[in-house]
Amino acid sequence: MSPAFQYRLRTPAPLVSVEDYRHAARRALPSMVWAYLDGGAEDERTLRANRASFTNWHLRQRVLSGHACADLAVTIDRQRLDLPVLLAPTGLTGLAHWSGELAAAQAAEQAGTRLTLSTASSYSIEEVAAGTSNDHWFQLYPWGDGPFSDSMLSRARDAGYRTLVVTVDVPVQGNRTGERRTGMGHPPILTPRRMADAAIRPAWWYGLLRHQRMTMRSLTHITGARGAVESVSIQNRRIRPDLSWRDVASLRERWNGPFIVKGVLEPDDAVHAVDDVGATGVVVSNHGGRQLNGAIASVDALPDIADAVGGRATVLLDSGVRTGSDVITALALGADAVMIGRPYVYGLAVAGGAGVGAVLDILAAEMRSTLTLMGVARVADLDRDHLRRADA
Repeated sequence: MSPAFQYRLRTPAPLVSVEDYRHAARRALPSMVWAYLDGGAEDERTLRANRASFTNWHLRQRVLSGHACADLAVTIDRQRLDLPVLLAPTGLTGLAHWSGELAAAQAAEQAGTRLTLSTASSYSIEEVAAGTSNDHWFQLYPWGDGPFSDSMLSRARDAGYRTLVVTVDVPVQGNRTGERRTGMGHPPILTPRRMADAAIRPAWWYGLLRHQRMTMRSLTHITGARGAVESVSIQNRRIRPDLSWRDVASLRERWNGPFIVKGVLEPDDAVHAVDDVGATGVVVSNHGGRQLNGAIASVDALPDIADAVGGRATVLLDSGVRTGSDVITALALGADAVMIGRPYVYGLAVAGGAGVGAVLDILAAEMRSTLTLMGVARVADLDRDHLRRADA
């Protein structure tokens, strides 16, 4: 058991689940930041469906299997990972804790996995590369013109990133009414009440003011509130409602390495990404319920996409994973691994990199226990024969 897993807040009960970290993170953060990190689009129907849809599946229990220790290792695009959980790209993670993506990437390395660095990260492409040892992944929003994308690709390549993840489900920003109600708009709207809400959380406030990790550092070198406004302005100017498959194909031609398309929910799109664009993988994702409200839950979309491209390309699942049994369910449905966003940010908000490590340790322990109870020796052995439909 790692030191991170043993981390405890000064609370009456220890933090032993992702949900425990969620509640602790809620207490640690101002309401407007919490709305940004934890909220979804409109009435959050899709956000809720991402969690509820895991209950559509029962895990099959095989007893007396004789397996002493479950093996969680997977290989993704020739990269061995010690557990089938990667950290998803999350923008402005420094709002949760000043140590942000750098601490998260370091925690991922210690756990034997990788972080996918967002275009909108609070630490720059170069800062994360300089502070880590492994080749983490880089996520690109295909914003703006060719020169902008070329610059981002060149910086990522020069810094040692080998895998590119292109997010394709943000032609416009989702209608996140919860963020707007709390003032987390573009730019944020501060009122005396909202400032007081932040002031009663002195550790968070001190970290924000001292370290100034409230901007998208790969987009601007300006820090502080002015940098936050500037980076959001850059994002708004460059977002692409007219984004097409031609744009993604052009990016593929300019990237010599693993190329993953994130935000796919339909089998035909997955096939097009792999067969026509040349993607080496897809991420089945509805952006955590933050974009199209009413979209299908990611885990419900997973089986058909795995049937369409599984075995020919990497299939990852993002959105809704909160427990080790969720990870096992996704792998049995055809995912090669999962990505987590909110869960690791909860850990980050509570305890910086140690909290991220604790969340990963919790999921790993839950996965091992689940596999052992199912009578499965390793995650590589999982398939749909290990599941039953809940309504069957």
